[in-house]
Amino acid sequence: MDLFSREPVAQPLAARLRPASLDEYVGQEHLLARGKPLREALEQGALHSMVFWGPPGVGKTTLARLLAKVSDAHFETVSAVLAGVKEIRQAVEIAKQQAAQYGRRTILFVDEVHRFNKSQQDAFLPYVEDGTLIFIGATTENPSFELNNALLSRARVYVLRSLDEAALRKLVGRALNEPKGLGDLHLELPEESFQMLLAAADGDGRRLLNLLENASDLAEEGGSIGPDLLRDLLGDSRRRFDKGGEAFYDQISALHKSVRGSNPDAALYWFARMLDGGCDPLYIARRVVRMASEEIGNADPRALPLCLNAWDVQERLGSPEGELAVAQAIVYLACAPKSNAVYTAFKAAMRDAAENGSQEVPLHLRNAPTRLMKDLGYGNEYRYAHDEPDAYAAGEDYFPEAMEPRRYYQPVPRGLESKIRDKLEHLARLDRESPLQRRKP
Repeated sequence: MDLFSREPVAQPLAARLRPASLDEYVGQEHLLARGKPLREALEQGALHSMVFWGPPGVGKTTLARLLAKVSDAHFETVSAVLAGVKEIRQAVEIAKQQAAQYGRRTILFVDEVHRFNKSQQDAFLPYVEDGTLIFIGATTENPSFELNNALLSRARVYVLRSLDEAALRKLVGRALNEPKGLGDLHLELPEESFQMLLAAADGDGRRLLNLLENASDLAEEGGSIGPDLLRDLLGDSRRRFDKGGEAFYDQISALHKSVRGSNPDAALYWFARMLDGGCDPLYIARRVVRMASEEIGNADPRALPLCLNAWDVQERLGSPEGELAVAQAIVYLACAPKSNAVYTAFKAAMRDAAENGSQEVPLHLRNAPTRLMKDLGYGNEYRYAHDEPDAYAAGEDYFPEAMEPRRYYQPVPRGLESKIRDKLEHLARLDRESPLQRRKP
């Protein structure tokens, strides 16, 4: 057997179905429909540097290639995972040659551009600035956090969305019917099977086509890709959840805001989504404890120990038993009366502590464990609250002498805080009426 005469390995289905024109491109109608700004700019040849931000498998690389084709521009691509400054310089030299010899512009497509560090991003800025390169970056991460401001100011950010059912249905239709796809196999895909693929793809066109191609390898020619075949193939597929990435922070934000908005059902949904995506339940348990203090506070002080108990259960029992305790805590928080009074008060106190310098503790509030300290006046005129009427030293001042007393904590008229509010208002009246108010020097 001649090892050097083998047939070339067939390209993956996703590569074979890569669209050859903008009209074949599926999805992103908000950017590419007739009359939309990006479509208009392309048809007029008005290329500009840009960043494509979106989840995997929505056509970022394909769109960049189509832009080069429509604009008759030379296309250079580098991956930020593998490339460095050397590769960027090589691309710059090629761009200069293309301009000098053929009068063609060059698009430099940087995949996963968020993986470039600051110096690497800075390396191609001068060439973007002087027009040597038209920069197109692709990223799954929020450009606001991952890209330099200098680069962002020179490129327009376009947000690409997950492919919806209509777009994915078009992809499946092309895959099953076109000869360059799976058309020669004459396969059928029942609606139930399509819905299973749709759920497993989770808006990712490349993943959908890969799954369909794998299923076609298991199906008989002229047969059907049935639900049973797909169940064996898919197993326990995970929805999109990039630990530490954009989806991660979006989903924990949605969970937190659902709790704040007193919607236990939405809160449970986002909790389930994060678990389904592979999030560590202990991370969620820690965040739930934070919510207890930030969103509930003293409106229902039972929330905090309940959340701590749920965290403890998760640590002791693990999954899946512990997750039910975390779910119980989430539902309790969503249904509990809300107050951010402690959270707001704490932030205000921290701000004052940072801005007012190292204020001295007033002498009357200092401890005096030694004779010398007593002689220096430590603890003089301190009023022991338990010896006062109602165990309250009306008119006493506990702030540094150079500061006016503050009122950080403003209890809300909900839950237990309504009673706390009444008590604090009563004590404030006693202060106003007291003849023993401590005056500032």
